[in-house]
Amino acid sequence: MARSERLLDLIQEFRRHRRPVSGQALAETLGVSLRTVYRDIATLKGQGADIEGEPGLGYVLKPGFLLPPLMFADEEIEALVLGMRFVAMRADEPLQRSAQHVLAKISGVLPEELRRALDSSTLLVAPTGSPRDRIDLAALRRAIRAEQRLALAYADADGTLSNRTIWPFALGFFDNVRVLIAWCELRDDFRHFRTDRIAGATETGERYPRRRAALMKDWKALEGKRGMLTKTDSRMG
Repeated sequence: MARSERLLDLIQEFRRHRRPVSGQALAETLGVSLRTVYRDIATLKGQGADIEGEPGLGYVLKPGFLLPPLMFADEEIEALVLGMRFVAMRADEPLQRSAQHVLAKISGVLPEELRRALDSSTLLVAPTGSPRDRIDLAALRRAIRAEQRLALAYADADGTLSNRTIWPFALGFFDNVRVLIAWCELRDDFRHFRTDRIAGATETGERYPRRRAALMKDWKALEGKRGMLTKTDSRMG
């Protein structure tokens, strides 16, 4: 959980309790350590929160504390809306829902003038045909975040299946296709796998031996600035 999100959750927990609540109870509710709770309380106090109490006695948040409102320039609002609308239109369903939730959350905490600018943005994303993926893209994203090997059953352009063990580190979204970028142990090289040709993806539970950031850096160096757009087919599978 991001620290900013944890601080918001801590504030919400304080607001749920009218009487002092112990640090241990907060830690158990939030799923963090007691030390983290104490550190986050100190952070909130530094931001102006009137929190009374001490270890062993409990803590209470006095009414009236609000986090500083989010502030954006006009073009930042436009970039935010356009990006979220693109995701809501082009990504898989879990990411589509998340993009809609992000816009709703941000709209809820913006000052009135900026909220009107966000809600009335005229930047639109054209609809497009959705790729027919055969697997759950959320599983691919989990493997990327966890730096975990995947066992793939992958079909080439002729439909011939092959089994691969890969190190996934990026996922590319195009108008009509999505591409998983990975190091392929079979090819001993970087390869691009169209997600609509992945017949199966099994989590191995094993971390791959390199860091995701290092793989991305090496891939970018090999592909160049236009590599993903011009060489995808030549390095497919």
